[in-house]
Amino acid sequence: MSARRLPLLRGIAAALALGATLLGAQRAPAPPRPAATPTAPAAASGAADTGTTRFDVDGVRVIHRRTTTGLVVANLYLLGGVRLVTPATAGIEPMLLEVTERGTTGFPGDSLRRAMARTGSAIGVVPHEDYTVYALRTTRAQLVPAWRIYADRLLNPTLREADVAFVREQRVAGLAQVADDPDALLESLADSVAFAGHPYGLSPVGTAASVGRLTRDQLVAFHRERMVRSRLLLVVVGDVDRATLEGLVRRSFATLPVGDYQWTLPEPTGTLSGSGLHVVSQRLPTNYILGWWSGPPAASSDLPALRVATAILSGRLFAEVRSRRNLTYAVEARLRDRALVSGGLYVTTTRPEETLRIMRDELRNLQTYTIKTEALAPLIQQFLTEYFLDNETSGAQADFLARAELYRGDFRAGDRFIAELQAVTGEDVRRVAQQWMTRLRFTYIGNPQQVNRFTLLGF
Repeated sequence: MSARRLPLLRGIAAALALGATLLGAQRAPAPPRPAATPTAPAAASGAADTGTTRFDVDGVRVIHRRTTTGLVVANLYLLGGVRLVTPATAGIEPMLLEVTERGTTGFPGDSLRRAMARTGSAIGVVPHEDYTVYALRTTRAQLVPAWRIYADRLLNPTLREADVAFVREQRVAGLAQVADDPDALLESLADSVAFAGHPYGLSPVGTAASVGRLTRDQLVAFHRERMVRSRLLLVVVGDVDRATLEGLVRRSFATLPVGDYQWTLPEPTGTLSGSGLHVVSQRLPTNYILGWWSGPPAASSDLPALRVATAILSGRLFAEVRSRRNLTYAVEARLRDRALVSGGLYVTTTRPEETLRIMRDELRNLQTYTIKTEALAPLIQQFLTEYFLDNETSGAQADFLARAELYRGDFRAGDRFIAELQAVTGEDVRRVAQQWMTRLRFTYIGNPQQVNRFTLLGF
């Protein structure tokens, strides 16, 4: 579950934060119990998902979930993400895919957009640190004509010089505007600070500087070298039978070169030792603060407890910093679903010193006191409710299947999500908060005179 979903849990999490009787907190023994070694996920609960299969089409890995809705979602995951680029080429794949919208061999120029409009379908590009999602949304009736365009864009883009120049100019203008939005600038800088020296320190969309230097020759070379079958994971959710799907893949993506790409999890971020701080002085009505901690691999058995711990901390911050003390409108704890999990603290405030001290105290309480396991039940139930709501859409189901396949080695690992959350104990919450929610690396935008640097370095 992503950071964007955590604020939805504030109601119950705040109740947990404020109710001392409900929490039944007890100070943890000293010294703290060592962290458990990650083990294999718990066994799946409930019936197996027989409507979802995994198969290979001439070297293209496919996960297929058959549904009865008229919608068909095809997410092609181009694996590698920021590990395929350098600071000088960051953003090249999203830019390449955007240029393909301006013409292919089979659909030159504006004929592509007219043909796409006739199908009523949509093609989107979603950059991510671990992969780029090239996504098709269409109906069963329009699947074949929409797929022709979808595939031709990836296989046979014309990449005209004028189109490359136009897209480059548009993307550079958009990226340059990041500096005008403190929140967007904060998000951009925080990754660079927190993950300096690691691929996650690079932006999947690139920067104005990197994108501004990309040339047509570089895009052509990237397409020739990187568009290979070994990089592809295709997840299709919708009303399409396997035989039809196999035929579509065989005539399109399976014609790409095989390549020699091998998906592996990124190197751990453990080499990023110690806390860090980056301060940007700006005259603003408020101060913007975001700090990240580095977590375990996504397959770690600590992840379910980290989800719960983050939701509890987010609720406590909301209750104490916003509701009780009125120090901010926006405060939360975050958790990021990537191959290597990370989390963080975010707040905007005119009184950063006081706010940060309270946030630090709430984090220390989570790391020091043990919540009674039975008190977690309402929060976990709400978590599960959000999970089912989030997975009502075909696109969300495709993403969930892909993450399970890539991060845990098996798309069926997602079936254990419920059982794993329900198995989290109060001691698990305290332990993972103590082990992982440390050494935050902060970015601060605003008035540096309003905060003591050592307050930020003390998390």
